Amino acid sequence: MSFNWLFVLEVTITGLLVGLMYSLIALGFVLIYKASGIFNFAQGAMTLFAAFALVSLSAFLSLGFSLVGVLVIMVALAYVVERVMLRPLVARPALALFMATIGLGFFLEGVAQAIWGTQPRGLDIGITETSYDLGGILISKMDLFGAGLSGVLLFCLVWFFQKTRTGRALRAVSDDHEAALSVGIPLRSAWAITWAIAGLVALAAGILWGTRLGVQFSLTLIALKALPVLIIGGFDSVPGAIIGGLIVGSSESLAEVLLGPYVGGGIKDFSPYLLAVVFLWARPYGLFGREIIERV
Repeated sequence: MSFNWLFVLEVTITGLLVGLMYSLIALGFVLIYKASGIFNFAQGAMTLFAAFALVSLSAFLSLGFSLVGVLVIMVALAYVVERVMLRPLVARPALALFMATIGLGFFLEGVAQAIWGTQPRGLDIGITETSYDLGGILISKMDLFGAGLSGVLLFCLVWFFQKTRTGRALRAVSDDHEAALSVGIPLRSAWAITWAIAGLVALAAGILWGTRLGVQFSLTLIALKALPVLIIGGFDSVPGAIIGGLIVGSSESLAEVLLGPYVGGGIKDFSPYLLAVVFLWARPYGLFGREIIERV
C-alpha cells in the first residue's frame, strides 16, 4: 500500500497544532499539581463551566466584554475553591484533596446543567472553518488560531514562572512547602493564585475546544486526553506539558493514517494511552518529571 507523503506531512502538522491545545489543557493539571501535589480532577469541569459562561454572556455582550466577565467568574471561583475546599484540608492526606477535586468536578457539572441545561451550544469567535493551502498542504485556520493562542499563553506562563517574583514564589511552594513557609511565602495565597491561573487556562481551553467541538458536556472528556500528555511529559513539568502535548497530538494523527487502515480505524482515540503505557514502563516519571525516591 502506497502513501501520499504530502498528506502524511499535512496530518503531522495538524497533529502538532492540536497537540499545543492538548498542552494547554495539561498545563491546568500541572499548575495545580505543582502547587498542592494533587491531581485536579475538576479541570475538565472548569473548562466546561467557562465555555458555557462565555456562550451565555456573549448572547448580550460583545466578545471582549464576555471574556472579561468570564475571567472574573473563573477568578472568583478559584477564590471560593481555595477558601472553602482547600483551607479546611491543609495538612490532610493528598487523597483527601484528590477526592475533593472529584466532588468539585461533579458539583460544577451539576451547576452547569441546572443553569444552561444539557443541549449543546455553538460558540462563534469569528474564526472560519476554511483552510490555507500551503504548497498542497491544507492547514485549518481554526487549528492555526488555536495553536497560536495556546502557544502565546504557554509562553506567557513559562515567562511568568521563570522571571517574575510571584512566579518564583509559586515555584518555591511547589518544590518544598515547608521551606517556602519558612522564608515567608504564604501557602494559601500561592494556592489561590495558582487556582486563578488554572481558571484562566480553563477559559482558554473552553474557548478553543468549545469553538472546535461545540459547548457540550463531552468537553469534560477532553481533559482525559491530558492524562497521556502528563504521563509522557511529567506531572510536575510545564515544559513537559508542552512537549507531551506535541507528542500526543502528532502521534495520534500519524497512528490513524499509518496504522488505521490495518486495524479498521479508530486507533486515534486510544493510541495516546498505549503510548502512555509504554512510557510508564520505560520512564515512569515522564520525559521531564522529577524522580522522587521514597525511603521506607
